[in-house]
Amino acid sequence: MPRKPKRPCSFPGCPELTDGRYCDTHQKQVDAYYNKYERDPQTRKSYDRRWKRIRDRYISEHPLCEECQKYGRLTPAEEVHHIIPLSKGGTNADNNLMSLCKQCHSSITAREGERWARR
Repeated sequence: MPRKPKRPCSFPGCPELTDGRYCDTHQKQVDAYYNKYERDPQTRKSYDRRWKRIRDRYISEHPLCEECQKYGRLTPAEEVHHIIPLSKGGTNADNNLMSLCKQCHSSITAREGERWARR
């Protein structure tokens, strides 16, 4: 299947072409800004070294995207998603986690409005 053409990075003045919204360099800057200024401080504290160990263990046990598997696609998982977000009382228990590819994780996050909600 053909891929979409690359487009310029959305960061002002950046001429780099990318598949996403930002090039790799500016995506890191945008994520750092979000984590520092926009994400709830309590939630930010929850993503520490302990979370990384939980995430690594879960993704090794569930290496395929669970959402894609529902549709018969076999896609490697890249992210671990909380079904009930930590900010809404969710936990790091296995029954509250899903392994997802980036595309599925982005679509679920956008649908739930957690990161891009209007304030």
